Amino acid sequence: MIQPDDRSPDLSVDHSELLTRVDNDRELLHELLGIFKKEFPCILQSLQEAVVRGDMKKVEVTAHTIKGMLTNVFFARAAASAMRLECIGRQRNTDGLQEELASFEPRAEALALAELEAFCRETIR
Repeated sequence: MIQPDDRSPDLSVDHSELLTRVDNDRELLHELLGIFKKEFPCILQSLQEAVVRGDMKKVEVTAHTIKGMLTNVFFARAAASAMRLECIGRQRNTDGLQEELASFEPRAEALALAELEAFCRETIR
């Protein structure tokens, strides 16, 4: 379960759990990670733009999407940060919004995507 107060960065991913989620289908995992890598930057940009505009509904919805994406690839701490953004959006109160986004962005940039790519390349062989 996501812990909303966990503010430490993600350092790695549980590879065996990821494989379990896709029934050990390594090619499917590789494909899903490719989709994540392609879509995540656009969705993150959408979140950033919603914050700038103060569009709290868009913040809520986009942060929820990000939370789901991060949870699916086991970036639980970054997902917890996205959950905090979602809650702020749901409350329609901009207090703390900029600060939480500033806290989330380094987590998003520090995701262990290179580790996941290497894992996928290695396991598909």
